[in-house]
Amino acid sequence: MGTVRARGEEIRRYILRNAQANPRNISKLAASKFGVSRQAINAHLRRLVNEGALRQGGRTRNRAYELAPVLEWNRLYRIAEQPAEDVVWRNDVAEMLRLLPGNVRDIWNYGFTEIFNNALDHSQGKTIYTAIIRTAVSAEMLVRDDGVGIFRKLKNELGLLDERHAIFELAKGKLTTDPSRHTGEGLFFASRMFDAFDILSGGVFFSHEFEKEEDWLLERPASHQGTAVFMRLDNHTSRTTRRVFDRFTSGDEPTFSKTVVPVQLAQYGNDKLISRSQAKRVLARVEAFTDVVLDFRNVPTIGQAFADEAFRVFAREHPEVTVTPIRANSEVRRMISRAKAPRAADVRSPDRFGDMAAAEE
Repeated sequence: MGTVRARGEEIRRYILRNAQANPRNISKLAASKFGVSRQAINAHLRRLVNEGALRQGGRTRNRAYELAPVLEWNRLYRIAEQPAEDVVWRNDVAEMLRLLPGNVRDIWNYGFTEIFNNALDHSQGKTIYTAIIRTAVSAEMLVRDDGVGIFRKLKNELGLLDERHAIFELAKGKLTTDPSRHTGEGLFFASRMFDAFDILSGGVFFSHEFEKEEDWLLERPASHQGTAVFMRLDNHTSRTTRRVFDRFTSGDEPTFSKTVVPVQLAQYGNDKLISRSQAKRVLARVEAFTDVVLDFRNVPTIGQAFADEAFRVFAREHPEVTVTPIRANSEVRRMISRAKAPRAADVRSPDRFGDMAAAEE
């Protein structure tokens, strides 16, 4: 009897973790996974609906299931009233997440206070709207302001090319418009702690998923004014804030010394990465780190000038920084190897005019 009960719990746990992504065929998937009949799985589905863990929609063949919210909460804060992020967390938000494990609450504490504080200090808006939906499996949070928009602000204050360029710099880390008050690390680490972390502002959408090095950038028609940040985290993850911090430190130094640069974000449309200007854009500000990883995923080719600037010129000018390429295809690796190959000018750099004078003598 105990074995049957344990197996039933395993089946229901599987349903809850996969229903959101497979609302219409979760019964078929679960039956195949556990080698039982669809009727047996339907009994578990009915139980989860009756317990309030799932919501059912549609009929017979069109029946679909989704996670039912255990908790829904939202509140609007007025920036003029100066609501401190730690006070809002302690008095309002923490209560909505109090039943979660300590390491999960720590991640939510870090992420919420960083995003809320950024909206307070930088949005130049009037309000901050915060909403939480918690299910049996995960929690989701939205923090939205009605200000100027994070990517537009970064573009204007840092003199960047456009809002896409702002996202590219944000993906590297240590990006701030107010270095006297902010290190630029908070938003970067927040984006790496959650299962999903999205920023929508203006006509640009930035997305990062946990354990995926690359960041996704999508362009779309301009949305509402301001910035919307969406965060999602599994209620039972073993992840900790310390573990995320440790991924971006080198050796024994507890400092933010490593960055992964998604090179594909430097590509505009069908443009190829061929110029020195593009390479300089990719490597802008990375001298603030000691370890720089250039991720060439989805980059089909690079030009000789790009490779030379990134892997010879930069290395010569910044010998204290280690630049490592990853996930490069054979063509990109060939161009990198060619750029790194020793040259006569690098081995011996004589005074050309002096040599000419000696030859004339």
